[in-house]
Amino acid sequence: MYFAACIDKDDNELIVLDIIHHFVEVLDRYFSNVCELDLIFNFHQAYFILEEMIVGGFVMESSKNKALKMITSNDVLMDSTFFKEEGNGKG
Repeated sequence: MYFAACIDKDDNELIVLDIIHHFVEVLDRYFSNVCELDLIFNFHQAYFILEEMIVGGFVMESSKNKALKMITSNDVLMDSTFFKEEGNGKG
């Protein structure tokens, strides 16, 4: 996989590489051995994971376990909402 990041000339490149590495580790745990197809077919989930970790260019969650916990609880909430709407005939 390839990732691109736009940074200011004064930013530390090693920190950016560390953030990308951290993001890939969370993706790997979430998707169980992430590959390009996971990102292609679940791009909305990959963006959600990125938004849980980085807001406004700043790392908000550095713990992989806490990030995965938030993402999993959001998945449960979205699934329960989806199936609730499906059961009511709304669509």
